[in-house]
Amino acid sequence: MKFPDLLTDEAALREVGIRLTKRRLELNLTQAQVAEEAGIGKRTLERIEAGASTQLANFLRLLRALDLYDRLDLLLPSPAPSPITLLELQGRERQRASAPRSLKVAEEPWSWDD
Repeated sequence: MKFPDLLTDEAALREVGIRLTKRRLELNLTQAQVAEEAGIGKRTLERIEAGASTQLANFLRLLRALDLYDRLDLLLPSPAPSPITLLELQGRERQRASAPRSLKVAEEPWSWDD
């Protein structure tokens, strides 16, 4: 099931719980092992896997324990700079070529007026 198909928060939480349980079982870890690794209570992990709401900090700890933390970039990618910002960062570019300047050689050497 895909998350966009889930119409309620409760359904999405249940799906998250199911997927976290599957991941834990793929790693062949018990709830007690994962809870200890994550630094959360076993009962907290049981509630998360059952689809109950949790604190975000507990969820992040659980993702670390299940080696899923680095995948948060897929969920929340860094925002790309706007086109205006890119132009401002780029600096001013030359738009025209200028004629070569000739060096004028002074006929008399320059000196201080005394």
